[in-house]
Amino acid sequence: MSKKFIYTVIATIILIGGILAYNYYQKIFGKTITKETVLFVYTADSLIDVKNKISEFSKNPSTFLLVAAKKNFSTPKSGRYILKKGMSNNDIVNMLRSGNQTPAKVSFNNQDTLEKLAGRIAEQLETDSISIIKSFTDEKFLSVNKLSKKSILQICIPNSYEFYWNVSAENFRDKMLAEYHRFWNSKRLEKAKTLNMSINQVIALASIVQKETAKTEERPIVAGLYLNRLKKGWPLQADPTIIYCIKEVKGQDYIVKRVLTADLEINSPYNTYKKKGLPPTLIAMPDISSIDAVLNSTKHNYMYMCVNVDKLGYHAFAKTLVQHNRNAAKYHIWLNKQGVNR
Repeated sequence: MSKKFIYTVIATIILIGGILAYNYYQKIFGKTITKETVLFVYTADSLIDVKNKISEFSKNPSTFLLVAAKKNFSTPKSGRYILKKGMSNNDIVNMLRSGNQTPAKVSFNNQDTLEKLAGRIAEQLETDSISIIKSFTDEKFLSVNKLSKKSILQICIPNSYEFYWNVSAENFRDKMLAEYHRFWNSKRLEKAKTLNMSINQVIALASIVQKETAKTEERPIVAGLYLNRLKKGWPLQADPTIIYCIKEVKGQDYIVKRVLTADLEINSPYNTYKKKGLPPTLIAMPDISSIDAVLNSTKHNYMYMCVNVDKLGYHAFAKTLVQHNRNAAKYHIWLNKQGVNR
């Protein structure tokens, strides 16, 4: 056997060994993710589920299971993970093992009910709406924080927040409470004190302002009008509270475009035509602009308002009942022409 043949065999073995080693290295450390994407791993997901989810973005998804087996990894931690272009199977396994997920931006606007809020949050996090509702209405939580099922919405300040996607319903609720206390800083508390109002009262009034007008720039004026009524000991006579009463009976999806005279006789502590002062709790979730509108209301002498038919979306304000009656008559004529009976 010639030396040349022996060298050739050795070279071939080294080459084959090198190729195998390279391929093995590539399976573990080679770039496999083809583009940046978000991977959602549910609590019940297995490694096969993960492999199927990354198959669209991986050059060799089957090798993911091989690498996981080599690293004795069997149970991925749930979460929201950012897979960056060029990541290897080793990177992915390490990320899923450590639970090194990326927080998600969770946002919500003003919601009328806890059920609607829970549905909105469940669209953005792993937790389901039923779990969210249960956590917010937990009797012990409500008692400790001096809240009720009617007032619980007030701890949710509409905004954007960062959460881990797999956060529990209870931890979500607790962070909302912490953010609520952070929102009510010393400056806002001092303004509420100047108005001789508690946080609950400010929010109750803000919820009426929220429902009364969608125009942010008009909210301080509306808030000022209701504060004028409170100072004089007048009933607020706020139509949004009547609509709230109607929906309490008819259901939250019941549409009310026009408040009727008969509605003003509804027997409810939320009926601000029959009951003086503020309703017991908020009637909907106010956003920050409505809360700050109460705390920074416009100073004026307006005591009445109704829809401004010459500038729809806004209100016509009045200082006297005579002026208001003229505005109201104009509005009722407009409603009749539109065929709005309810």
